Amino acid sequence: MSRELHLAGFLIASHVTHSHAAWRHPASETDYLGPDYYRRVARTLERGKFDFLFWADLLATPVRYGNDIRVPLSSGTQASATIDPALVAASLVHATEKLGLAITKSTTYFHPYEVARIFGTLDHLSRGRAGWNVVTSLNQAEAQNFGIDDHLGHDERYERAHEFLEVAYKLWDSWERDALVQDKTSGRFADPDKVRTVDHDGTWFRSRGPLTVPHSPQSRPVIIQAGSSPIGKDFAARWAEAIFEIDPTKEGRRAYYDDVKSRASNFGRNPDELLIFPSFVPFVGETESIAREKQAYHNELADPISGLITLSVHTDHDFSQYDLDAPIEDVVVPGTQGLFDVARRLSVRDDLTLRDIGKLYAQGVLLPQFVGTAEQIADQIEEGFRGGEADGYILSAAQAPGTFHDFVDYVVPELQRRGLFRTDYTGSTLRDHLGLSAASLKPVARKQGVGV
Repeated sequence: MSRELHLAGFLIASHVTHSHAAWRHPASETDYLGPDYYRRVARTLERGKFDFLFWADLLATPVRYGNDIRVPLSSGTQASATIDPALVAASLVHATEKLGLAITKSTTYFHPYEVARIFGTLDHLSRGRAGWNVVTSLNQAEAQNFGIDDHLGHDERYERAHEFLEVAYKLWDSWERDALVQDKTSGRFADPDKVRTVDHDGTWFRSRGPLTVPHSPQSRPVIIQAGSSPIGKDFAARWAEAIFEIDPTKEGRRAYYDDVKSRASNFGRNPDELLIFPSFVPFVGETESIAREKQAYHNELADPISGLITLSVHTDHDFSQYDLDAPIEDVVVPGTQGLFDVARRLSVRDDLTLRDIGKLYAQGVLLPQFVGTAEQIADQIEEGFRGGEADGYILSAAQAPGTFHDFVDYVVPELQRRGLFRTDYTGSTLRDHLGLSAASLKPVARKQGVGV
């Protein structure tokens, strides 16, 4: 069987996604507080035979830049207003039939029992279409919202995350697949010999179990991750089945692809069972000049300070203290290290100032922009897919839902014509769409002596 391209859509349950300019675009809809917007996007992606719709999430209003929430709220930067993606995804289980529904939950500010129950429920309600984007959270403001004075250090967050998933796997495995009997004649509801406690007592968590949710269609959600630091990439290589990646350079995407696939092999995993999804923002036009006009209009709406506010959130470092017209300084950041490394690399390569980086960040959090006709954008996707950059791509919108409509109406048919992408779904679960084997509930063994 020939290798098949995968496609996913990116959202935040919010007025913006990666693009901070999106909410200002005249064609963007801003009814993100109600269900209709999400239904329109989800149905468009399902019409395009996408694998899944993916929601990122942050747990605090931006405050890191200058210790002030007034400018983020006034500007509408990322995370200035969001709703809970778990409830949004649940609202779409009857609005869609095939599209996977993947949501973000933090291993730092929740408990494994709660999260295991949420995803077991979503997998049942969607009949096997649930995915979990595992994050360790980013910054001090999130800690303070949960009554914690200090955000855990970078490596500690990953240690906690390893145990979190180990407990979640035990809980999902606490009901055997055939434990639920429901024989009305005999009055036998469940087989107690096939439901067990987990009795976990570890460094970070205690949980007796069993889970109240019976064994779900996929056994557990598809695990999604975005590790970009060395320890984060090892975490992803141990657990993830799909990885969300941000790098605007071809050489960076190729290096990441090779690195993480190699790390998966080092864990004894089949690297084909870990799919790499770089993200991009498309600008589709009937001609290349029309597409470039769309790109230029969008990019002009992006405010550098808004970008630096979000860079400060992501890195948990206050960039208000630096000269906007000087190169970005090489500092140690406690938040996401991979994105800051990308920003530093771009700054050095292209001689960019902090203001320039802020502008790029506001335009799309350093995502590459694919610009041109449907054929030209399909060329870029095919080049990356065949050139060792990607197993699939995550589409992020410059304006919503119009970007999704343009891509599905024009680019998807071109990808199908080339034989790269499916013309219809061949399965019903998210694992089916991704071509993954049956889910294991036995975690991959931790490597010895390397902190993971």
